[in-house]
Amino acid sequence: MKTVNGIARGDTAVLESLYHDYFPMVLNMILQNKGTEEEAKDVFQEAVIVLYDKIKQGDFELSSKLKTYIYSVCRRLWLKQLGNQERAFQDVSNYGEVIPVEDDLAKHREMELQLSLMEQALEKLGEPCRTIIHDFYIGNLSMQAICEKFGYTSADNAKNQKYKCLQRLKRLFFSTT
Repeated sequence: MKTVNGIARGDTAVLESLYHDYFPMVLNMILQNKGTEEEAKDVFQEAVIVLYDKIKQGDFELSSKLKTYIYSVCRRLWLKQLGNQERAFQDVSNYGEVIPVEDDLAKHREMELQLSLMEQALEKLGEPCRTIIHDFYIGNLSMQAICEKFGYTSADNAKNQKYKCLQRLKRLFFSTT
């Protein structure tokens, strides 16, 4: 993998790209979980160091997407940090378990598989259904806007078509799982 090789060489362009591509997701995760931007930077930096150390040891095998690996390491580090903060204020027995990174990776692999199957089902779906579903769920277009875009006589007709498209998508998705 190009990125892993670049990290092993200490290529600053690769490290900058890594920061640019993956830091926003880590920042979002930490901000949503009682953290600050500074804490997110620290956690991300620590995760990059963990990744670098693993690569340098020579036994690093990536069994998921790099994005999933980094997210999982950052999540584990953040949970550990939250746990340390909690322990400063509470009895240790009141704090829940920290999820091992392997469990987190397995959960993300399963999610990646499901998303891949959904992408395949969407590709099989065809037009105009694919665009209607994309416009409504991804583009956040209203049914009225979809009605106008596709020339339906009313928003109710567009809604009915979206429903039929979703039913077809469900059949395609569940036929592949």
